[in-house]
Amino acid sequence: MNQEKIGKFIAKCRKENGYTQATLAEKLGITDRAISKWENGKSMPDASIMLELCELLKINVNELLTGEHIIMDNYKEVAEKNLVEMKTQEEKANKKVILVVIVFAVMLLFAWFAGGNIGEDLGRFIYNISH
Repeated sequence: MNQEKIGKFIAKCRKENGYTQATLAEKLGITDRAISKWENGKSMPDASIMLELCELLKINVNELLTGEHIIMDNYKEVAEKNLVEMKTQEEKANKKVILVVIVFAVMLLFAWFAGGNIGEDLGRFIYNISH
């Protein structure tokens, strides 16, 4: 999913429906800063408000996730593509979490057996994976 494209689409739909960032945010019970982050491609709407957002913008979820209006002829194809892409992103995120947990466990075991400073080693590990 292209967050920038989706953000521009949200901004376009918001304006077409006569909302400012502040009024849309108020209707959704969030801050206008969150709307701004979406529209600048820095974040995505939370799944818990996607349906309400789509209703206010008069679009459907597949259009939101695609970042464009979908012609009904292509709707099924686009919907399936969105589902596959979301599943792929979820699987990638899960693999990263598993890898970090495994590396963390191995490092703790190594530090324990080697008699090293676990706190120092842990700090180094966290620094390395975050950079």
